[in-house]
Amino acid sequence: MCPPKIFVMNEKTFVALQYVLPKQALTQFAGLVARARGGRWTHALIRWFVGKYQVNMDEAAQPDITQYASFNDFFTRALKPGARPLADAAFVCPVDGAISQLGHIDGDQVFQAKGHSYSTQALVGGDATLAAQFQDGEFATIYLSPKDYHRIHMPSSGRLRRMIHVPGDLFSVNPATARGVPGLFARNERVVCVFDMPAASGEVPQQCVLVLVGATIVGSMATPWHGVVNPPRPGKVREWTYDDQDLSLKQGEEMGRFLLGSTVVLLWPQNTIALNPDWQVGQPVRLGEKMANAA
Repeated sequence: MCPPKIFVMNEKTFVALQYVLPKQALTQFAGLVARARGGRWTHALIRWFVGKYQVNMDEAAQPDITQYASFNDFFTRALKPGARPLADAAFVCPVDGAISQLGHIDGDQVFQAKGHSYSTQALVGGDATLAAQFQDGEFATIYLSPKDYHRIHMPSSGRLRRMIHVPGDLFSVNPATARGVPGLFARNERVVCVFDMPAASGEVPQQCVLVLVGATIVGSMATPWHGVVNPPRPGKVREWTYDDQDLSLKQGEEMGRFLLGSTVVLLWPQNTIALNPDWQVGQPVRLGEKMANAA
């Protein structure tokens, strides 16, 4: 008797399927499940997830899964103190994940994958003045897989100036989708955070951008200063400015979290940083390791 054949979906089919799937409905349903306080059912889901993705609970501040009231509480779990020491560098990696792409911004074009790029203006929600600051600058894109720690921390100290919520699609952001969907990170829903970088006394600080990119079943994104940004999803660009507040965050301080996983994109102006030459596409990285020096 012949063994049953196992269907393995190829990459093109996987990408094509995402154009027809009800991604918004799937995301809303996933959000409901993730927020639910289902007692033993919630703990069974967490236990399955830990086994499926080999999540290292030994480094969690709370390693006992029965102490998490919801899947979201588990997914955004804190780490034990000292689990991610900060390197002695001007810019440290803000997340656990894998390098999707990094390098030089070609004019206003950010490289996504072979044959695909997107503009800085599209990424930040259409603000041409903001995007112009990153002309011929540098970028880094880091993908967070399901097993990763899903809080985002400051790569350097900085003062928050603006936050922009840009509506969009909810494609998956895994490497296969990045290779197959044009302009992926500039078409998915995202939260754009604009910071003043540290500057010498008397100098005008330059700005950097840290973008939290949503994805299929990413229930929401949140920041410490705002709370949950989405939902709501009103279908239009929303912006908050903080010039009248001193929202200064230190290097390594938490600046956001994904309620289910996704990707972060960082942009810097020209001649401000020198990316770590040891970093390579596809390489796993951890929060706190050296990402760049000042140029």
